[in-house]
Amino acid sequence: MTGSATTALITGANKGLGHETARRLADLGWTVWLGARDIARGETAAAAIRAGQPAAEVRPLSLDVTDNESVRAAYDTVTGAGTGLDVLVNNAGIGTDRAAPLDTAPADLALVYGVNVLGPVRVTREFLPLLRKSPAPRLVMVSSGLGSFGVVTDRTGLASAFVDLVYPSSKAALNMVTVMYEKALPDVRVTAVDPGYTATDLNGFTGTQTVAEGSAAIVTACTAARLDSGFISRHGAVPW
Repeated sequence: MTGSATTALITGANKGLGHETARRLADLGWTVWLGARDIARGETAAAAIRAGQPAAEVRPLSLDVTDNESVRAAYDTVTGAGTGLDVLVNNAGIGTDRAAPLDTAPADLALVYGVNVLGPVRVTREFLPLLRKSPAPRLVMVSSGLGSFGVVTDRTGLASAFVDLVYPSSKAALNMVTVMYEKALPDVRVTAVDPGYTATDLNGFTGTQTVAEGSAAIVTACTAARLDSGFISRHGAVPW
């Protein structure tokens, strides 16, 4: 999928992986709706992309994935603009200060699940009627290898040493949401993505990858003519 006729919406795109994905898709000539909870930050982020790519069609969009009215208003904005929608990237996500499982309270999970699980469901539910009008619709969920049972139980990998109830379980839930959407939407290509351990503010910029490396699999999910798995990283298929 290439060309200026292709339109994507990326949530949480004013920074990090979302912003780099927006930049790369805009570089392909796509129209990109840059979703941001804070519209001022969204406008600044869009301007930064245009500074490097004056012809980039990047449109800041006020969008808080935790708020029904915000998501509905965003849908009205995109629909009213007449750009259509070919690819929806549910990228917005948060973590929390890691605590020992026995010290984790239900409220800790509720906050993160509200963004990482309910957010994608809320946005997908609202935008699906528009997305399905595309001749080749795609739904991309930005997940994590920490949400993979296969990855975190592999004692030869670094992820097996990560012990936390909140973030990994939210991404595991998102993976199941992805699988069920794939079953329910045979007309939509549905893909979960593991960006890898990328230096963003989510991890205090301790990640070992750049945002260019981290966004690679997201861009692949948006553009590749063929995918060998429903859960991918830049290195290939990821076990569920």
